[in-house]
Amino acid sequence: MSEDLLVNITPQETRVALIQQGAVQELHIERTASRGRAGNIYLGKVARVLPGMQSAFIDIGLERAAFLHVADIWDARPPTGTSTTPTPIEKILFDGQSLLVQVVKDPIGTKGARLSTQISIAGRMLVYLPQDPHIGISQRIESEAERELLRERLQKLVPADEKGGFIIRTMAEDASESDLAMDVAYLRTTWDHISQESKRHPAPALLYQDLSLAQRVLRDFVNEETTTIQIDSRENFQKLSEFSQSYTPSVLPKLTHYTGERPLFDLYAVEEEIERALGRRVDLKSGGYLIIEQTEAMTTIDVNTGSYVNGRNFDDTIFKTNLEAAHAIVRQLRLRNLGGIIILDFIDMENAEHQAAVLAELQKALARDRTKTTISDFSALGLVELTRKRTRESLANILCESCPACHGKGLVKTPRTIAYDILRELLREAKQFNPREFRILASQVVIDMFLEEESQHLAMLGDFIGKPISLQVETTYHQEQYDIILM
Repeated sequence: MSEDLLVNITPQETRVALIQQGAVQELHIERTASRGRAGNIYLGKVARVLPGMQSAFIDIGLERAAFLHVADIWDARPPTGTSTTPTPIEKILFDGQSLLVQVVKDPIGTKGARLSTQISIAGRMLVYLPQDPHIGISQRIESEAERELLRERLQKLVPADEKGGFIIRTMAEDASESDLAMDVAYLRTTWDHISQESKRHPAPALLYQDLSLAQRVLRDFVNEETTTIQIDSRENFQKLSEFSQSYTPSVLPKLTHYTGERPLFDLYAVEEEIERALGRRVDLKSGGYLIIEQTEAMTTIDVNTGSYVNGRNFDDTIFKTNLEAAHAIVRQLRLRNLGGIIILDFIDMENAEHQAAVLAELQKALARDRTKTTISDFSALGLVELTRKRTRESLANILCESCPACHGKGLVKTPRTIAYDILRELLREAKQFNPREFRILASQVVIDMFLEEESQHLAMLGDFIGKPISLQVETTYHQEQYDIILM
């Protein structure tokens, strides 16, 4: 399946869209003001050790302290092949200690970054592991003969004094020896630079920053199915061409500079797709639809038949809707970058063969997803549980924030409810204070409620407390906001 990559670059942000069969499948956004930190290497300072959780909080210079679990500490791991338990964290770390760490997961929501002391530096063909003298091979290279050949080729290129190891990436399948040798030299030089920097700077300090999104596109996103990489900035097209010439020469012929009059993302309807991806409802071509609810704990996706009635019978209608939904769900997971626990509520199917077919279709669609996923069978309640590795913020978290009126609930109190809240508050104030007059400041809809439907209750309260009550519209107030002024 051929795919195109669209790269929209402005001084404030870089956006990358992956197009397959004319539709947007993935969207990556990196803003200059809040660039992702996954892959960055820091010299951190231990802020607090928590023996009860076998974890530690590490200050790496960010707003929130980062999190390090004992399982992610290289020195704590027992030797391979032994069943001994890891060394307790309190015997390895102490408050104020300097520590070389790498971010494995960006800060998400209220959670700080997740760290590891096992350093890995990614190149085009290889991943360098300076602490682990081991040569691994990507699981996507399935041929055992090919895997062994690649291992032998790399072993010849690695210097005898090398204390670290390498993981051979999928890109290395067709790589020449000179390409591999260049990658080895580049990665070793980078590590030497990091080691030197760690001795020069006090903690916390940033020692190494991963490539920008546009550069990572050339390194990580391109494969044999990629047809073109369109870049809408002349300056950045030249910069990426130079980068590609040095690090990814095979990608160079695929780079093109988009010079059309219409914005690149408008031409491929990416902007419209972004707007739709921020909504709860996703319409299916058949007439069915999905409802996607994203919460802190998990994401739930509900499948509904809607107006679809073209099946031969009711079971057939349900089956066809679920089959279409399976592909739509995977596309939405990739597009919205939803991670963590995901619960799929397909329409109930009595037929076990139909269930198996829907599950197979779901797994087939997930095979195209670069992010690691695990999927369960249908539960007794007819639900499918899915986990998708979360390494960066979802699209909604990048582009949106909680509503200041409802604070993320998705609901606001009705004008009548607010009116009754105000009446109760007036009564409380009247018992505590003795002003000349009470003045209610509220939004237009709440004031209208007092002037019309609730005017009698307001008048009754005024008589009861023996004080005049005046009303004032505050145009800047949202529906739930109000103030009671003592005059």
